[in-house]
Amino acid sequence: MSQQNRTRVAVLFGGRSSEHAISCATAAGVLAAIDRDRYDVVPIGITRSGEWVPASDDPDRWRITDGHVPEVTTSDSPQLLLPMGEAGQDLVSYRPGSVPAELSAVDVVLPLLHGPFGEDGTLQGMLELAGLPYVGSGVLASAASMDKHYTKVVLAGAGLPIGPYTVITDRQWRTAADAARARVAELGLPVFVKPSRAGSSIGITKVDRLEDLTAAIETAREHDPKVIVEAGIDGREVECAVLEGRHDAPPRSTLPGEIIVTSAEHGFYDYQAKYFDSEAVNLSWPADLPADATARLRELAVATFEALGCEGLARVDFFYTPAGELIVNELNTMPGFTPYSMYPMMWERSGLSYQDLITELVELARERRTGLR
Repeated sequence: MSQQNRTRVAVLFGGRSSEHAISCATAAGVLAAIDRDRYDVVPIGITRSGEWVPASDDPDRWRITDGHVPEVTTSDSPQLLLPMGEAGQDLVSYRPGSVPAELSAVDVVLPLLHGPFGEDGTLQGMLELAGLPYVGSGVLASAASMDKHYTKVVLAGAGLPIGPYTVITDRQWRTAADAARARVAELGLPVFVKPSRAGSSIGITKVDRLEDLTAAIETAREHDPKVIVEAGIDGREVECAVLEGRHDAPPRSTLPGEIIVTSAEHGFYDYQAKYFDSEAVNLSWPADLPADATARLRELAVATFEALGCEGLARVDFFYTPAGELIVNELNTMPGFTPYSMYPMMWERSGLSYQDLITELVELARERRTGLR
């Protein structure tokens, strides 16, 4: 394919959330693997304070390695703006005190952002206003899936199985903390205290004693003033990768995979185990489940994807209990996406390579119109 005819893909990463470094690591994998014969790649970094800047196309610059946690900074780079409306899709480069300059148009955006201000519908709304196609779910699905509280509300309304939980809003914690603690006590122990709108297991605490609850809530509130507390469920953690169907076909799913925490230092699959201690976990695929449970899990994964109105990709996380019950834990609209992350790995084992998965997602985005759909 000639350079003139190649699709121009803006790879967007970094961002304002606490998952900034994870997003950079995801970009490292994608920049190394994306089909350069097919796509003209425009790496764009978002700083922790929200500026958009041209970013290095060198994947090694964005990897998480011993002693190096990547971060997007402005340095001397010009900042980028995205014009709104249907007039055009050219990026605009500017420096304070200088005349803005138009850059070449972008055909599609590949957002590799995790957490608030990227995965939660805010960026998706901006891209809708700009009339730019983008990979992944739209505004509502992104927002509802990012907020663990509203994910459960939607899934319960659709009749899908969820576990017991309670929510503590910022006002409730400030004005009725004792009542909030009493609601948590009714769930029994252990419980998992989580920021309602964060990912990568950041800010999550497993609480085995009620006297540790207040500290756990305060830890979660460092990342989100809204906290969700979930009852501990005795079960295995299993995951399923879902991919939007092409040409009105139903969503596709993989066989499930299982996360097995092998280190006693980690009481659950936490942030450190995910990204800094590769020997602490074993990712097993396919998960060793009865055939009927596997089939049911895949059906539930697709049903969860559709109940939330997702597009593009999602990873659906479950608990499989000793009694054979499947409980939906959460859905991630931008799951870990390095070559060694669970989502791409499950598709790789299913016959869709990492590069081909990226291509599939970009082409799905190009086929999908912006606006109401």
